[in-house]
Amino acid sequence: MADDRIIVGLDIGTSVIRVAIGEVDDDNNLHIVATSAQKSAGLRNGVIVNIEDAKDAIKQAIEAAETKGGVLVNSVIVSIGGSQIESQNSRGVVPIRNNSKGGSSAVTREDIEKVIDIATAINYPADREKIHVIPQDYIVDGVAHIPDPINCLGYKLEAKVHIVTASKTIIQNIKTCMSRAGYGLDGVMLKTLAETQAVTHEDELELGSIIIDFGAGTTDVLVLYEGAPISTCSIPVGGNLVTNDIAVVSGIPFAAAEKIKLEYGCCHPGMITKDNDVDICLPGVGGQPPGLVKKSEITEIITARMTQILTMAKQAIIKNTSEIIKDLSGNIILTGGAAKMEGIVPLTGEIFHTRAVRVGIPESLGGLEEEYRNPDYATAVGLVVANKGLVSVRTGRKKQRKSIGGGSGDENKESFLKKLRKLFF
Repeated sequence: MADDRIIVGLDIGTSVIRVAIGEVDDDNNLHIVATSAQKSAGLRNGVIVNIEDAKDAIKQAIEAAETKGGVLVNSVIVSIGGSQIESQNSRGVVPIRNNSKGGSSAVTREDIEKVIDIATAINYPADREKIHVIPQDYIVDGVAHIPDPINCLGYKLEAKVHIVTASKTIIQNIKTCMSRAGYGLDGVMLKTLAETQAVTHEDELELGSIIIDFGAGTTDVLVLYEGAPISTCSIPVGGNLVTNDIAVVSGIPFAAAEKIKLEYGCCHPGMITKDNDVDICLPGVGGQPPGLVKKSEITEIITARMTQILTMAKQAIIKNTSEIIKDLSGNIILTGGAAKMEGIVPLTGEIFHTRAVRVGIPESLGGLEEEYRNPDYATAVGLVVANKGLVSVRTGRKKQRKSIGGGSGDENKESFLKKLRKLFF
């Protein structure tokens, strides 16, 4: 029987599936007890295109984590990202119900629920499903930046929200895949939103920061401003194109190019000196003898593509946030595989004209091993941290706490709003 204190984050990536298993102890402290990584199958650009292949790869990844942690998994929280995600900002206004015959009234929970409903009363295409509604700000009679308007006196309540939607087909594919793999689905969560809970600090949320997640098939971006998300977007290029560039230019197989990228990858020519400009062995192809190439040559190839990816990300941010990007004074936080690449921090700084760039590493949450403390596991660990409240539901320690996520019913959505209010304000 699975332990009710276990929370499992499943990051289904284009090239790698990662699992993080967390356990909540009697003192309500969260510990990461196991992780695993398994080569993906049945995915393209972060989207499940072959359910059977994806199901098998997911099952292998979860079973590997189960073995390492000595636990049994029966349900998971799954990340979602890529081009199937869309977002928009909206706002709603309601009169505060007058209980004092002509005077101002105190804001109630019902008022908040009503203004959120109005803010999200938008016509969506039939193929879209709402997965997150995140409050950005509450305003009472023109007074903004109210963290919790409950019991505030006034006549009018406004709410600004950030709405994230996903393809219904993609959501259904995830549900089907998990069902066939034999696991329950506790929720579906935007991957960059999960990462905020694993790698960002409170001051970064308030000052305004950008999360850039480098995936194999896509590069996902989340912009935070005044403590809440204001823009979610995805760039349809990722690390696989970097590998493909190396393979094409060097005339070697994709797998060999991937190995070279991981072992020698650098994306900033300024990092290459005479001392570290080593010779890299290229495998022979078609009976040809192996060859040699300088690290500086590989760096030129990688730098060109990474510059393009970061430039596209910057353009998307500017398009979606207008003038707000000038007011962001937090950090640019890099996650995903390419965040470990030599030179990525200075290259990002040059393109965005800032020194405020860092690699997003999940905080230490204990466990026998801490291999999760690298940007590859930001999503998987973030899913676990964000859904710590699941344990309260299962064990009954807290009344009516529901799981976080979307695509799993209204109860999940209500809990998600509560969690995000606490996080972002």
